[in-house]
Amino acid sequence: MSITNVGFQVIPKSTERNTYELVDKAIEVVQQSGVKYEVGPMETVMEGQLDELLDIVKKAQQACLDAGAIEVLTNIKIHYRPEGVTMDEKTAKYRK
Repeated sequence: MSITNVGFQVIPKSTERNTYELVDKAIEVVQQSGVKYEVGPMETVMEGQLDELLDIVKKAQQACLDAGAIEVLTNIKIHYRPEGVTMDEKTAKYRK
C-alpha cells in the first residue's frame, strides 16, 4: 500500500474543560503513534498507511471524549496517490 497524507482537525465540545486541553489529548495520540506528523495551527497532518492513519484519528477522537468532551466534530482530508505522496514533496520548497 502506498504512503498517504491525512490531515485532521478535532473540535471537541465540553462545558467543563478547556478546548485546547482536549485538542492536546488528540495530539498526544498522534505523537505516541510513531507516524510522521506535523502539527499546524488548524490541523495535524500525518503520513503513512491509510488504515493506520484512520485508526489514529479514531483514537484521537476517543482521547478527547475520555478527557471530558461531550462530543467531537472531526474534519478529515486525505491525499492519496497510488505511487505514494509525502509531506516533504509538498512543503520542502517552503522550508529553509
